[in-house]
Amino acid sequence: MTIKTNIMGTLTAATMIGSLSFNAQAETLTMSNWVPPAHFVSGILKDWAEDVSEATEGRVTVRMLPKAVGSPPQHWELARKGVADITWGNWTYEPERFKAVWFSEVPFIGDSAEASSLALWDTYKTHLEANTAFDGVKVLGVGTLGPGVINHGSKDIVTPADLANQKVRMGGPIQKVLIETVGAIPVAAPATKAYEMLNGGVIDASLHPMESVVNFRLDGVLTHHTKIPEGFYDASFFLAMNEKRWNKLSKADKEAIETVSGAAFAKLWGGTFDAQSKAAEEKMRASGEHSFSEPSPELMALITEAREKIINEWASDASNFGIDNPMEIVNYHKERYNAHANK
Repeated sequence: MTIKTNIMGTLTAATMIGSLSFNAQAETLTMSNWVPPAHFVSGILKDWAEDVSEATEGRVTVRMLPKAVGSPPQHWELARKGVADITWGNWTYEPERFKAVWFSEVPFIGDSAEASSLALWDTYKTHLEANTAFDGVKVLGVGTLGPGVINHGSKDIVTPADLANQKVRMGGPIQKVLIETVGAIPVAAPATKAYEMLNGGVIDASLHPMESVVNFRLDGVLTHHTKIPEGFYDASFFLAMNEKRWNKLSKADKEAIETVSGAAFAKLWGGTFDAQSKAAEEKMRASGEHSFSEPSPELMALITEAREKIINEWASDASNFGIDNPMEIVNYHKERYNAHANK
């Protein structure tokens, strides 16, 4: 009897140990990243991955794939379909699909990428999370570029006349409306093509935040910068995970990951972009080869007109992309920006 009890006790203990070992096995999540490892966004993603591992006490790790599993515009679908567990990208790569977030890319969003990233996260959680456009993924975080700048290769841009017939590289429908409204000619192309297009005379100017002028090595060909107060435009980004994969994680691990995602990720993302843009501007000013201009009242009036046109048309169409309270969202987003910017 004693022998049997000991054997059963040993078996029970072994079973429990085996069960605990199985539960303690780390979940490895794959991430597709489409910028080079040396790019600072890769650093943001690496820092977040380390935070996930630490928050889950090693139970969940994020493994960066050696190369992207698709083009940048495909990355939302790659997460939704589970080709990679986690992806990131710009919502305006699919502008009609994600028209719900257009309000975050218009002029005058704000001068702080950290505050605008946090405001976008607050707005997503409060007003957008249930929107069907986001079905199939768990949005882990959002971020913005910060204030977009008009960058020219050969002259200062101050008045609308300075932009007349100038060919300006841009991305997305919002920037197209902006460029047309101020009297310039929009040329659609990715930022990575700007250097080649400037050298070839295909474009005269290009829209970028300050950090991109330096990080895309355009500071040798874009030497005149017009800083619009609170930004000529902005751009919004997502960090997304396949929803089914997310649902398979334990409750404890989900909660742990959420503590380092959401607002924490927005702060990390936006704070990094702010630091990068500040350093880029300081570098260009120190070189003595760059000029920095402010827009005239006439140019500001045109930009204001463009903002109002975009917002009004977006609001009038809102019911077609699942939004019943468009201006409430616009106002809430601005309120949250001001709250974060004034902390």
